[in-house]
Amino acid sequence: MIRNWTASAAGALRTTPAPVTRTLIVLCCLVFLIGPASELHPGHGSGDELLAAQRDYFRRWGVIPADLFDGSPAAALTPATALFVHGSWVHLLGNMLFLHVFGPMTEARLGRVRFTLCYAGCGYLALLGYAAANTGSERSLVGASGAISALLGAFLFLFPRGRVTSLLPFAFFLPVRLPAWAVLPFWAALQWAAAGRFAEGGPGVAYLAHLVGFALGFGCAWVWRGGATTVKSAPAPAPEGENQP
Repeated sequence: MIRNWTASAAGALRTTPAPVTRTLIVLCCLVFLIGPASELHPGHGSGDELLAAQRDYFRRWGVIPADLFDGSPAAALTPATALFVHGSWVHLLGNMLFLHVFGPMTEARLGRVRFTLCYAGCGYLALLGYAAANTGSERSLVGASGAISALLGAFLFLFPRGRVTSLLPFAFFLPVRLPAWAVLPFWAALQWAAAGRFAEGGPGVAYLAHLVGFALGFGCAWVWRGGATTVKSAPAPAPEGENQP
């Protein structure tokens, strides 16, 4: 069943408090600030000592595909802990920008419990899927990218006509407002292309986890909303630029 929401109803959704979204942002920021990746805590040292602390930190709390399926309970928890660990300021701020933009409306529409389940469950499975496809990798995988990609998938189903502002390189980086049904599938297609290109080595970006999270989030929204979509034409704010979660 298709439900056409009025602009006032969509506006109410955007202004509805989003305690889960805010809590996730605060937790991610706090974890980053006290960790060695922020380079703010003097106890982590400097130079080679700091680099060693960062490697140990990521190996302890991040997902290492080669270790994930060895039956260790500690390793099985890492897809959950890795969701709150980020590798750099750019990594953190990019993810939190997407969460701040797409989280509140998605939380308001799904409800707090389902939103939390979507974020945590899909994020866990996204990292698990990446690890399953790269079982020999010794590289630590951290970040909320898979979980936030799930929110993008859910947002696409819930608000397909919500306007998303992007800076397009071929348009001289001028801000262009496009519907979510045009922007988010294009973003997913870029992840697909990058996942294929960098399947063997390449930059430390888990494009496959993005794809898995996106598909799972869309599926969760479809199941939970029983085939109903929302916002017919009301605009939704979105991140400026092409930062990937």
